[in-house]
Amino acid sequence: MSSRRQEFAAQLTLALPILGGQLAQTANGFVDTMMAGRVSANDLAAVAVGASIWVPLFLFMTGVLMSATPILSRHLGGEAYHRINPLAQQGLWLALGLGVLCALILRSVAPVMVWMEVDPAIRPMVSGYLDALSWGMPGAAIMLALRSYTEAMNHTRPVLLFSVIGLLINIPSNYILIYGKLGFPAMGGVGCGWATSLVMWCMALMMLVYTHRHPVYRSAPLNLRRRHFEMPSLGYMLRLGLPVGLSIFFEVSIFAVIALLIGSLGAQTVASHQIALNFTSLIFMVPLSFALAATVRVGHARGRADTASLSNAVQIALMISVIVGVVAALALVVARHWIPHIYTSNPEVIALASYLLLFAALYQISDALQVCANGCLRGFEDTGKPMLMTLFAYWGVGLPLGYSLGLTDWLVPAMGPAGFWIGLVAGLTVAAVLLGLRLRWRMKQPLVHATADAKSAQAA
Repeated sequence: MSSRRQEFAAQLTLALPILGGQLAQTANGFVDTMMAGRVSANDLAAVAVGASIWVPLFLFMTGVLMSATPILSRHLGGEAYHRINPLAQQGLWLALGLGVLCALILRSVAPVMVWMEVDPAIRPMVSGYLDALSWGMPGAAIMLALRSYTEAMNHTRPVLLFSVIGLLINIPSNYILIYGKLGFPAMGGVGCGWATSLVMWCMALMMLVYTHRHPVYRSAPLNLRRRHFEMPSLGYMLRLGLPVGLSIFFEVSIFAVIALLIGSLGAQTVASHQIALNFTSLIFMVPLSFALAATVRVGHARGRADTASLSNAVQIALMISVIVGVVAALALVVARHWIPHIYTSNPEVIALASYLLLFAALYQISDALQVCANGCLRGFEDTGKPMLMTLFAYWGVGLPLGYSLGLTDWLVPAMGPAGFWIGLVAGLTVAAVLLGLRLRWRMKQPLVHATADAKSAQAA
């Protein structure tokens, strides 16, 4: 019982700073939207359209770079400290490549805006915003790679600390660059892009200095003076991370497609859907943070070849996920009539959003369980099959069912947005079942196989 309490405390200690960091980063988007909206509707629209392009790229990059966490965790658990510096550097090489690639993509979005039928009046502003933001993508990638390193070291407090500092830098930077203060020209929405780039590089540099100087890293320091480039390890990290990045992209893209499909049902329906989606996305940060903690704990237990600790880590992670899901579901049911008032005073939008939040409550448990199972599987360095499972669940079950129920009379009379939310419930439930079965199978495999597989990939 004592070991279970210790595991619970360890996951809580890891997850809470990650959660605080996630919320602080989310607040950056809120600040950008609010401050750009005070300039003009066009500036607000440009920032919103730009975010719909760069945020999925950032999330894809985040998913790929998550691959470093379980690899480093396994080596730290096995006390193979001599491998930490070379492997952490492979994460940084991968980050630089991804950061430059994403920057080039953001500077080449003109054809995408034509395809998306973006209002020609705001296209130059969107391009300016994304060009400015593209300079920060390599910095964001470096920060994400260093985050994997510090999370693997069981030290997540700098993630929270620098995310909050980043938010505090973002607010005055936005003010100066958007409105033209301290001798800078007034850039409007484009200023948000430059402010975000500044924040990304500041967070990367702060993380670099912190990991270099703090004594907690002395057992396995990151020493950039001794440069390492290991193509097999880099390739293994990419093969492990690419399915994670694609899984995140699949999940983000299905919500974007649903928003486009619902667009034909009218502005009030779209607004109600967006309110329910935005609020539940904030709630999702809680199980996601615990899933990231579970990745680290599973990786450490695998590195030690400690079956009992591994079982404890997975069981405690699933228990926490069920508790989080139940609490979130009950909170949504109780507060569904109050939540929409945060966003709007329109009574029709409030009524429909309150109704949709009931469907959101239905999938909180399955959503928490599927993200937890995925986090545990990342700790096993198992990402390929889980990607296919989530692809099937979201695009093979959730979207077709949602479309059938929402916009057609094939199964029942068209239900509008409620049909799409029922599809989301079904898709997330299927994902939870499939990933749970995969995790159960993984738990039955001898630990030596997982380690040997990684060694055969020359990542050990």
